[in-house]
Amino acid sequence: MSAPPTAVSSDSSPAATGAAAGTASTEAASQDVTFSLALTQDQKDIREWVHGFAADVVRPAAHEWDEKEQTPWPIIQEAAKIGLYGFEGLAQFFADPTGLMLPIVNEELFWGDAGIGMSIMGTALAVAAIFGQGSGEQIGEWIPRCFGTQEEVKVAAFCASEPNAGSDISGVRTRAKFDEAAGEWVINGQKAWATNGGIADVHVIIATVDPELGARAHAAFVVPMSEAKGISQGTKVKKHGLRASHTADVFLDDCRVPAAHVLGGKDKLDERLARVREGKKAKSQAAMQTFEASRPTVAAQALGIARAAYEYALEYAKEREQFGRKIIENQAIAFTLARMKLEIDAARLLVWRASWMGKNRIPFEHAEGSMSKLKAAEVAVWVTERAIQILGGNGYTREFPVERWHRDAKIYDIFEGTTEIQQLVVARAISGMYIK
Repeated sequence: MSAPPTAVSSDSSPAATGAAAGTASTEAASQDVTFSLALTQDQKDIREWVHGFAADVVRPAAHEWDEKEQTPWPIIQEAAKIGLYGFEGLAQFFADPTGLMLPIVNEELFWGDAGIGMSIMGTALAVAAIFGQGSGEQIGEWIPRCFGTQEEVKVAAFCASEPNAGSDISGVRTRAKFDEAAGEWVINGQKAWATNGGIADVHVIIATVDPELGARAHAAFVVPMSEAKGISQGTKVKKHGLRASHTADVFLDDCRVPAAHVLGGKDKLDERLARVREGKKAKSQAAMQTFEASRPTVAAQALGIARAAYEYALEYAKEREQFGRKIIENQAIAFTLARMKLEIDAARLLVWRASWMGKNRIPFEHAEGSMSKLKAAEVAVWVTERAIQILGGNGYTREFPVERWHRDAKIYDIFEGTTEIQQLVVARAISGMYIK
């Protein structure tokens, strides 16, 4: 597997572009008005490169690591060797001015396998938090540590959820107090459902610094596992899907980190808290900032699962014979496959729109990010279920991959905002009302 293709240009966009119409009708008629969803050559090259890794390395190992329910360290290391896992690769994907490279990469990787894909991409959530909220110095110090080196790969964890605070992020009880004498933060609490929790070298912990202010007093703290005392892994979760991705509780018991480990810096945090106490509006919550940025990318992961199931079911239906003919010759099967393809493509358009808007800082006035995640998640669950039905009894066995894809798809209805929460976000955005 070769190194990532080198970007050569970035002036082409798949978003709609059009030449401005002239004031005179003759000028308008003579102008070329274009609309294109075509990918740039850079995007095509990266897509093919990641797809090759997914097809040659990830998919052949998917069943093994799903059965083991262990982190596939050898595959993460292979991804690091070719530049797919690491700060430089992620930076290249993120730098694409159209915003489409990161969802394209995720769709292809998760087409290979979602559990392994999450083991490779799970670090990106912590990186997004550091990049979005950290100072330049913090970004330079901590993001490289999230990945480690090619010889000794590391992973990172973003820890927001708690046993009693999932969708309700305002319910976070993990507390961070500042010890003035020692110049350290003292963190106590329990985090749940943390991807890479306990095995990560870098943990980003969401905690409240003033319980009376609720979510307005949330802050993000960098806790290095190898240096900080008082942080430990709790129970590893045995999951329905994404089994190759490590998920566990994280305990913080008088965990101490230096003052500089709060993302954005203590001075900035103190200024924000002062504004809140004065009754002024605070900026987005620490956890929600990360989730808002990541939703289209998470949606692309769901798309990859859905596409894998659709493609497999299509080929199966073209080869499988019942009652003397290929099963795709039955309208019930053919129409289902047509609907599967339609729903996947429709969801992808929502993902690309939200990704382009986010990259170009166009506000999600109608919750376009949540729309993309909501649609892609529902499509993934529905498509994988239909794939099982098309395969019949074979689809229900572990000898065929569609049952694994169905198990993997379901979490996308739940994490980073449940289907119900996404609908609530969209409803509030389109109505302008605080719907409960």
